[in-house]
Amino acid sequence: MKTTAFLLLCCVSISSVWAEPSKCFESRKGASEVKQRMIGENLPNVKCSPKTGAVLWWGDPFDGTVPMGDMPIADADYNRGKAVVKPRSDKVGLLPLCGETCHTGVLPSGFPVNKDPRQLAMMHEAIALDATKLPHGRGAIWCLDCHHPKERNKLIDHRDNPISFDQPQIMCGKCHGEVYRDWREGIHGKRIGEWASTGTKRWFVCTECHNPHNVQHGERNRGIADHQPEPAPALPKGIKTADHERRQHGAKPH
Repeated sequence: MKTTAFLLLCCVSISSVWAEPSKCFESRKGASEVKQRMIGENLPNVKCSPKTGAVLWWGDPFDGTVPMGDMPIADADYNRGKAVVKPRSDKVGLLPLCGETCHTGVLPSGFPVNKDPRQLAMMHEAIALDATKLPHGRGAIWCLDCHHPKERNKLIDHRDNPISFDQPQIMCGKCHGEVYRDWREGIHGKRIGEWASTGTKRWFVCTECHNPHNVQHGERNRGIADHQPEPAPALPKGIKTADHERRQHGAKPH
């Protein structure tokens, strides 16, 4: 009996030590996932929702961020040295096979003189089943309209200059100029951090919320997938309805 109890205790202890930490996503599942870890005494870096798997709140919104870098707009907030982003370029972890074929910074063999859509030698079918018929743009664009043909770990601007994966908004703004301006002004997208205009803010870039390979989601035909909302919070003791929340400036609840 004692031996069984001891073994059970050991198993519980080992499982608690080796248990996989909770993982949740910040904006889009699969693209902005973070692992929960402690950054201070009783302070996790994020709180994960058991309902949706999304981040409920951040213990430190600037944890793991880097400066956004120079941008070609002189008057934007992110040129004041206060804008930070979560880096993604360091997550382009490539297998040796990938590095020997396309991701070497050298033009792949057999590359034609133009960039007309075609079947590449090694297609990322897990990302896009048919890269010549992307839902993004409804077939009007393909891989090398966004990815640099020689530096496959970079994106590309309208002058064929490489762009870091940490700044996809430069590339997205080629076609989505109006949305880019709204994002730049803080109307579109998401930011967290200090309230002051010159305070430090975490900016969420385009690909953290939108899947660039499929931006028409179902019947909504919108650029972001539905998220299941959190359940409503419990009402205070003694209150049976939430009608008091609807009473504004003397308006009666419906």
